[in-house]
Amino acid sequence: MQKTKKSVAKRFKLSAKGKLIRRTPGFRHLLGSKSTKQKRRATKDKLVAEGHAGPLKACLPFGL
Repeated sequence: MQKTKKSVAKRFKLSAKGKLIRRTPGFRHLLGSKSTKQKRRATKDKLVAEGHAGPLKACLPFGL
């Protein structure tokens, strides 16, 4: 039986076209030292690079 890697499922999600979406790391604490521009851009989700996406998609056999 194929199982979902829960650590991957918590950090990534699949878009409608099957691309992986991730959050920007490093924005849970010490935000006073980061610029407003940095914080604003961190709120937008980003795509995972194609080279890294393949093995991660294999960890999500049922799509999530």
